[in-house]
Amino acid sequence: MQIKVKKLNENAILPRYGSEFAAGADLYAAEGKTVAAGATEFVHTGVAVELPAGTVGLIFARSGLACKQDLAPANKVGVIDCDYRGEVVVALHNHGTSPRTVEAGDRIAQLVVMPYIAAQFEEADTLSDTVRGAGGFGSTGRA
Repeated sequence: MQIKVKKLNENAILPRYGSEFAAGADLYAAEGKTVAAGATEFVHTGVAVELPAGTVGLIFARSGLACKQDLAPANKVGVIDCDYRGEVVVALHNHGTSPRTVEAGDRIAQLVVMPYIAAQFEEADTLSDTVRGAGGFGSTGRA
């Protein structure tokens, strides 16, 4: 699948995969930014993408950055709709107790491109019964 990427900043680096079978393409900071402990900062990537119709770009944390530097997307998973043409910006949250700095060129998140199903929602008075029913929040697997 070909995805057009427009550089919006001279420091921008196109997303790229770190290995042959990586599901997520690395997103890079186009600027340096310090994120205070417990704070969230918008980190610009300097790129805009043209995702094919019927796909969505999902922005996930990079495990190393999240586990070693306490930095992960504030909204847990970012969503880039296929009709969005603006800059890809990652809201990084610092879950730690010390300020953390990302430099221009650092990998800050990963982008997974996936197909999606556009559902049509219809109101109903009843829903079908299941064994699970309305149980949620840890209700399965209990004896």
